[in-house]
Amino acid sequence: MSDAIMATYSRLPVTFTKGADARLWDTEDREYVDALSGIAVCSLGHAHPEIAKAISDQAHTLIHTSNLYGIEPQEKLASKLAQLSGMEQVFFSNSGTEANEAAIKLARRYGSGKGVSLPKIIVVEGSFHGRTMAALSATGNKKIQEGFAPLLEGFVHVPYNDLSAIEVAMDDQVVAIMVEPIQGEGGINIPDEGYLKSIRQLCNKHGCLMILDEIQAGMCRTGTWFGYQHEDVTPDVVTLAKALGNGVPIGAMLARGEAVGVLVAGTHGSTFGGNFLACRTALTVVEVMERDAMAARAKELGEYFLKGFASLAELSGVKDVRGKGLMLGIELEKDCPELVLQALEAGLLINVTAGSVIRLLPPIVMTNEQADSVIETVSRLVKEFIA
Repeated sequence: MSDAIMATYSRLPVTFTKGADARLWDTEDREYVDALSGIAVCSLGHAHPEIAKAISDQAHTLIHTSNLYGIEPQEKLASKLAQLSGMEQVFFSNSGTEANEAAIKLARRYGSGKGVSLPKIIVVEGSFHGRTMAALSATGNKKIQEGFAPLLEGFVHVPYNDLSAIEVAMDDQVVAIMVEPIQGEGGINIPDEGYLKSIRQLCNKHGCLMILDEIQAGMCRTGTWFGYQHEDVTPDVVTLAKALGNGVPIGAMLARGEAVGVLVAGTHGSTFGGNFLACRTALTVVEVMERDAMAARAKELGEYFLKGFASLAELSGVKDVRGKGLMLGIELEKDCPELVLQALEAGLLINVTAGSVIRLLPPIVMTNEQADSVIETVSRLVKEFIA
């Protein structure tokens, strides 16, 4: 790797040169099965022909003018996202972290409008909301916060999937509760049924906003368009990114109800956010996902994976096998970061998060045959590891 690149990543010893659907090829023309999707980004796979055409067509027409002017693809995309989500308005950014920053700003301004002088946002342990200062402060991971003190004040951390802890933390200074419907970086942690619905009820009772970080869980990955749709609740604010652009950087913050109109001209903005290229690409992604019933396919393929991994759950050394749609986790009894390199050597891309959880985020376009190869390789590596 070039010494000119800042060493902020622990990169694996491989460089990819091309891709197609759920496959990648490296500089030696070796083929790999991608079970990570660029960390839940390329849900429609690599080099999708319709997305490539949309990017090319838009690049030959107009890429950027700024948000000082109307942007037709942005308007179409916002309308489509509002329709699919049950939300009302959208702010576009360039990443998930930026979308979460916008949500945090919206919550604070919402509190200010209600006369709250020291607004607090309840967040949860094990969460990941990004690496800018507000998003980092909201994140429930002390390891990645280390060295960046003082963090931004105003965040109250409680255990995930613990409603009583939220109730204890509630007071008249709380302006929002912010959670992931399923924790990704935290280890594919799935809350009890009714968790989100109960948070919705608490927000209604105390007059605060329900903010859901759907950056990893959204866009069909869990078997519905958005993770909260499994419980049939509607939040006040939703943040999106990752799969929305299938690799082209774009983020979005969606709002409804009392969250609409909180941010007005001059209170927030983005030079590049929602430009022609990003929105045309994302609109194509949404259209393809809707046409090809990607939510249903993610549900079906996720169940196929869980069935394939069922025997692992019975092994000594395997703590749990869990998942919702194509957010899948195999938790071992001990840390297993070395499995990432072993999988790479076997021609498979996986990830280990929270130390001991093998995280799989396959492209929704993955075939059953490719899924079989993932199941076979991961099962073999786990059995060898715990032997």
